[in-house]
Amino acid sequence: MTLDNATRERILAEVDAGFDAQLAFTQELVRHPSLRTEESSAQDLMFAAMQDRGLEMDRWELDVDDIASHEGAGIIDVSYDDVDNVVGTYHPALEAGRSLILNGHIDVVPTGPESEWATSPWDSRIDGDWLTGRGSGDMKAGLVANLFAFDAIRRAGLSPAGRIHFQSVVEEECTGNGSLAALQRGYTAEAVVIPEPEEDMLVRANVGVIWFRLRVSGKPTHPREMSSGFNAIDAAHHVVGRLRELEDRWNAQKDSHRYFEDLEHPINFNLGKIAGGDWASSVPAWCEVDLRVALYPGVTAEDAWTEITDHLATVVDDEHGHPITARTTRNGFFAEGYVLDEGSDAENVLRGTHREVFGDELRTFTTPGYLDGRVFTQYAGIPALVYGPISEAIHGYDERVSIESVRRITKSIALFIAEWCGITEARAESDPGRSHSS
Repeated sequence: MTLDNATRERILAEVDAGFDAQLAFTQELVRHPSLRTEESSAQDLMFAAMQDRGLEMDRWELDVDDIASHEGAGIIDVSYDDVDNVVGTYHPALEAGRSLILNGHIDVVPTGPESEWATSPWDSRIDGDWLTGRGSGDMKAGLVANLFAFDAIRRAGLSPAGRIHFQSVVEEECTGNGSLAALQRGYTAEAVVIPEPEEDMLVRANVGVIWFRLRVSGKPTHPREMSSGFNAIDAAHHVVGRLRELEDRWNAQKDSHRYFEDLEHPINFNLGKIAGGDWASSVPAWCEVDLRVALYPGVTAEDAWTEITDHLATVVDDEHGHPITARTTRNGFFAEGYVLDEGSDAENVLRGTHREVFGDELRTFTTPGYLDGRVFTQYAGIPALVYGPISEAIHGYDERVSIESVRRITKSIALFIAEWCGITEARAESDPGRSHSS
């Protein structure tokens, strides 16, 4: 439906009226260190916030066997005990509008040495237009924006006419299994909005990702006779260097992948972790490196993995002719990239709401990062609009999100809900969410 000017202004005014509470709740959520497998307290907060809004609640522990049976699942190498998804569902009195999923992930990446942050990563500090803290941009500000956009509609005396599923999922930063588990549980809709930190833009395409561990074996000796041994750490660096040949080859193919032609280096092989050796005075007998490898949309994870392992099979010795023994183990993402097809009704509605709030046309871009949007697009045919606020240093020190950008994104999402789902007039409701705003 198309909103009249007066209705739009009512909704936008209520976003402003509730924004201090929204910001305070975002700060509270950031203060919960929801690292992988440690998301419970943050999910408690999200569950209570959704429950207070009168949503139909569902919280469940991810089932390893169910997830592993899906072709899009990532490898699970941690315990899923107390690793829960939270979904709150709004049911209109009469479902006459289009359905919607408002999705976001609660998990955050490690902080690195906290001494390198200006203040604690969990302080949730505000400085001018910036809210700083691990997960502030990626993506707790967007997760909270979903709820408060809904609040603004109801405070305006309106009720969405379509079913809405609010999803707070785990595992986005490592496997994508949280959103996948929600889809397996039966949560579908006619569109998905995911307010990841995307610089006030819409993601048109993004890469897939494979995680794996490479273990290289060496021959330990005493350093006094080092040349008779074989250094596994040196050998591991050699193997990764040879993998760069494949990285270069895939980047050279970017012109054959639509939306990636103009990216300088869309395919990145990131050496993210390394461990090796047992003793400073022994030539190391082993080395393990963890890698994150990107792949283009349209390339299956299975085909990419075959190329990786085939290329590694050609690495039989190092530059000195020492034979190399290397083994690979997948240990996380096994995900394909995706493209959001142009011209969907959902995108057209978002273009209109963005124009209304920002006074400018919605821009789209391609990211060489992973996004859960692929789950809904690839496995359910649902257009996934990944669209969110301006941020800086996500995954880095002093991660932060622009507060005014969050305000504008919240307004755009609120208008999107109203136009996509439709609205009906309702009796004024008590202010949902106020009890969890401070």
